[in-house]
Formats: sequence, structure tokens, C-alpha cells
Amino acid sequence: MSLPPSAPGPALPPGDAPAALPSPAIPARQSPALRGALRAAFGLAAFTLVFTALMAFTHEITRERIRAAVARQQMRLIDEVLPRAHYDNALLADMIDAGSGSGGAVGRIWRARRGGEPVALVFETFARDGYGGRIELIAALDTRQGQVRGVRVSAHRETPGLGDYIDPAKDRDKEHPWIAQFSGVDAGLPGARWAVRKDGGDFDYRTGATVSARAVTRALGHGLAWVNARQDVLFAAPAGARPGADGQTVEPVSR
Repeated sequence: MSLPPSAPGPALPPGDAPAALPSPAIPARQSPALRGALRAAFGLAAFTLVFTALMAFTHEITRERIRAAVARQQMRLIDEVLPRAHYDNALLADMIDAGSGSGGAVGRIWRARRGGEPVALVFETFARDGYGGRIELIAALDTRQGQVRGVRVSAHRETPGLGDYIDPAKDRDKEHPWIAQFSGVDAGLPGARWAVRKDGGDFDYRTGATVSARAVTRALGHGLAWVNARQDVLFAAPAGARPGADGQTVEPVSR
């Protein structure tokens, strides 16, 4: 059976045509300028990442080298006041910081031990009344003998050719440097005797440069007295600790 013919649809008004279907969107091609800008942006980002990583790596290496150089310099100074033959522990690691517990008389303290037994205390002390200002010292107390083992000036601004004789490297008397007179001095010497002879004390000075010698002598006497009176506490404190405000108790250092 054949289907009947379909009825014709309504006639379109004159002049009207069927609406055209929209064409699928075709992405526009990127212009050469845009492609160049994207390549430049990616290149800059990659360069920044590589440069940042390289700088971090270099900083870490440099920091370790600086740390090693500082340690070598510290050991050179310590060797001058306490030869390594006197101890067998890792001295730089066996350190405490007197800080405010000493009233500013003493800084870092390194504990020298041999076979686990205390043998010496190497300490920093400071004179604030040098002719050129602050003078920094490092000294060693032989705790078995109860004597000063050695003293060196680690930093100063004293007048060249005049007050700088406190530093044996600048002292013109190489055979008998001024600062060598402290080696072997009894750690229990009364405080009043820690002065230059001009002030009634036990120690020599150079004419025309009394201020420098006076400052070093007084500072050494004060620092030595503080350390000598606290030997047991200082040796017993854990590495990295800090004596309390009373100079007897020990406070842990927060990290």
C-alpha cells in the first residue's frame, strides 16, 4: 500500500528564506607575535627557577665555607693560648656562653678535657676602656694547675705603634712580648693586684701607653676571677647552655 502524499506546509511569505544553521566555531590561529610572547614568558620562568636554585645552592656552599673559615680562625687563636696536646675533646663543640650571667665580663667558654677529665677553660673577656675603645681577649685557665695558660688580644683599635703592643703580632719586642707576662700567673691572685704597677698592681706596662695595658689587665683579672670561681658549674653544664643571672645555675638556650 502506498502512503498518501504529505500535505504541503504553509507557504513562506514572499522574500523570506530559510534561516541558515550556525557554522561550528574554528579556533583562530595564534599570531606570530603571541607565540613569541608565550615563548619568552616560558623561557623567563624557566630561567628564574634555574637561577633561584643555583643561588640557593651557592649560598649553602658559601655558608659552609664561611663557617669552616671562622672555625679555623677560632682554633688558631685557641692554639696560641692552649696547645692541642693538652686536650683530646672536640673543643669548639664543647662550648657554653656566659652571656648576661657574667655581667658582661665573659663571653663564650670552651671546655678542654682529656680522657673525659677537665683540664682547662678557654674564655673570651672584654675591656671597654681601651684608648681606642673595646678590646677583645681570649685566655686559657689551666684548671689543674690553677694558672693562666695564655692570653691573646683578638680584636682592638689601639693606636698603631703605641698602644697596639698589647697584640704580640704588633709588639716590637718579639723575644719578650708584653702580653706573655700573664702566662703562669696564679688564678687566685687578688683582684687589687690585677693592675699595672703604676696603679699599684703586679703588671708591667709601656711608658706612654698606659691606658691600653691598664684596660687589658683589669679585664683579664675580672674575667678570670668569674671563671675561676665557677669551674664546677661551667664544666658540668651541657654544651650550648648559658649560666643564669646568678652565675651559678644553668639555663638552657632556646633554639
